[in-house]
Amino acid sequence: MSKRDLANCLRFLSIDAVERANSGHPGMPMGMADVATILFTEFLKFDAKNPKWLNRDRFVLSAGHGSMLLYSLLHLTGYEDVSLEDLKSFRQLGAKCAGHPEHGHLAGVETTTGPLGQGIATAVGFAIAERMAEADHKTYTLVGDGCLMEGISQEAISLAGHLNLNKLVVLWDNNSISIDGETSLTTSENMRLRFEACGFDVIQIDGHNFDEIRAALQKAQTATRPTLIDCKTTIGFGSPTKAGTEKCHGSPLGAEEVKKTREALGWNYEPFFIPENLRNEWLKAGTRSKSSNSIPPVERSRNQGTFDFPKSKQATRKSSQQVLEFLTGNLPNLVGGSADLTGSVLTKTSHTKPISKDDFSGRYIHYGVREHVMGAVMNGIALHSNFIPYGGTFLVFADYMKPAIRLAALMQQQVIYIFTHDSIGLGEDGPTHQAIEHLAMLRGIPNLNVLRPADSEETWQCFEMALAAKKTPSAMVLTRQDLPFLAKEKSHEGEILANRGGYVLADVVNPDVVIIATGSEVSIAVEAKEKLQAEGINARVVSMPCFEIFEEQNEAYKNQVLGAKNILRVGVEAAISQGWEKYLGLDGIFVGMKSFGASAKAEDLYKHFGITAEAICEQVVKKLRSKN
Repeated sequence: MSKRDLANCLRFLSIDAVERANSGHPGMPMGMADVATILFTEFLKFDAKNPKWLNRDRFVLSAGHGSMLLYSLLHLTGYEDVSLEDLKSFRQLGAKCAGHPEHGHLAGVETTTGPLGQGIATAVGFAIAERMAEADHKTYTLVGDGCLMEGISQEAISLAGHLNLNKLVVLWDNNSISIDGETSLTTSENMRLRFEACGFDVIQIDGHNFDEIRAALQKAQTATRPTLIDCKTTIGFGSPTKAGTEKCHGSPLGAEEVKKTREALGWNYEPFFIPENLRNEWLKAGTRSKSSNSIPPVERSRNQGTFDFPKSKQATRKSSQQVLEFLTGNLPNLVGGSADLTGSVLTKTSHTKPISKDDFSGRYIHYGVREHVMGAVMNGIALHSNFIPYGGTFLVFADYMKPAIRLAALMQQQVIYIFTHDSIGLGEDGPTHQAIEHLAMLRGIPNLNVLRPADSEETWQCFEMALAAKKTPSAMVLTRQDLPFLAKEKSHEGEILANRGGYVLADVVNPDVVIIATGSEVSIAVEAKEKLQAEGINARVVSMPCFEIFEEQNEAYKNQVLGAKNILRVGVEAAISQGWEKYLGLDGIFVGMKSFGASAKAEDLYKHFGITAEAICEQVVKKLRSKN
């Protein structure tokens, strides 16, 4: 029995599963099977019988299209969650073995990958969390040429090198092939110099030479810097006519080519058959490491009083800072950070000392101008253990974080995004920085709570909602400009019902109109209510800090808040109207943005774009009179 025989187990399980599904990517598993064999049988610290062992090494398949390599590894090493039948149902409806690895579908998948570059960036998050948790394990990530072409990868390796994450090992499947053909079509960079410039040790090997693979991984065990192992491989290794070409990247080999590949590699077995001696050797790899939860889980909570929110006029970003000061003092698992905007987004507290390459005892990460990687790193931190990461930037830059936010929602991870400067209210920086479509974009992501508080009290309540949402990421959307503290109606139980997503903030006995607003526009709605009263029109004001949580309420409560369907409803938000239709109906009024913003003082911009109490009053009067 040889290492090549063990590697061929991976190759042919991958080939057979892709062939059976008539869909998938056989080339990468065939090319990286030799590297994966040495890693899993000789170096990777894991226990197939205890997949959640806290101090296990993390293996992240950044090149997620090669998912059958990971599924084959999990099955062969004895993960009970991955049966042979699971491999046979690859890419089928309801299968554990999805087209790309999905966290939560089966044990051993550390993170959801597929969008190229997200995996290596999330692996950096794992490596940071390992240092912060005072653990002792490595993070390995297998990346392809596509991962390293995506811009997020540069942010990831730059941060990893800066923090000297010496337990991070990047395995590059250097096969020089992408979907369109040879990578020389699109890139000619020197990858060795690129990684060395970021502070990595680089080891170049033949990815099919077991001695070289072993020596490189052995050297990485005692590295004093992060490591790139440049594995020169042949995509589709073993295929007589398709190896080394794009033809085996994203489609099955085909029955005839599979037959020829079996002959070429001397694999004279039926599909999905693994000889007993090889299976036993692989199972030994799954129990090679002795597992124990040698590092304690990060403490989640302490109960030391309640937050006393200030009842004064201030920006909700300032309210957020005060809440975070309280929370970070009471929740030792909160890990903060910012994308070079700490003084603007106000995410640092007296309890969150910054981490550095020499000291990981703190809880604050200076990400630099790297929003893309900040989102992915927070995913890795959340996935690693019991940390709850939060990170701040301007709302308009949520665009840069969208792929990572989407993955956090898909993986049901408790990540908190602090998005400040949320509208035209930021003022003079102008339309490039004024988010007008971003609320709609974020609300369009399933399993993401978008929270836009109206004052300091709602800010505290929004954080309570975010901390209560254990399987849902939250976007805190906050103002630069000051907002007044608002007097609020109480429920029969004496509660403010912001934690139900929407509630009646100011009411009348028989409303003629219901004005629904969020964030900075709630105070405008309250002012409009008073003006309408002078016109003899009764208005109810509803504050709607979170559409998503409001939608979770029962119909009776929602109808109680929104009133009868025949009552005129008005939506007020300094953003586009997309998403408001479900509350306003065909006959409602939306007061908000219909274009990009402009550069001017905030108060001038609100007047210019017609988001004022006067404008609301005028439109409501006109609408009601047209009905009568």
